Amino acid sequence: MAYLLLAFSIVLEVCGSILLKVSNGFTKFLPVVGVLIGYGLAFYLLAKTLRYLPLGVVYATWSGAGTILTTIAGVLIFKEKINKQAYIGIALLTVGLLMMNVVE
Repeated sequence: MAYLLLAFSIVLEVCGSILLKVSNGFTKFLPVVGVLIGYGLAFYLLAKTLRYLPLGVVYATWSGAGTILTTIAGVLIFKEKINKQAYIGIALLTVGLLMMNVVE
């Protein structure tokens, strides 16, 4: 259950980040509303997750997975380019997240 809450929190944070770009510097009303809702619900679910899992694991997973997914969204949705170092960083983040969450 805790990891499901965390997963939803990550997805909402990524949606909020995508809408942050779409909001064009907070100049478009509906995307701004989406940013506030997305981040608000993401933090709410993140707080609920902390009732069951350690802070370090939760925050590392939330921020790391959010970074990876936001980067992928930037590439797929906004046609942003990433370099070789970014791919290596994503791989290292993935390994680190797996180690934090699988190894006990």
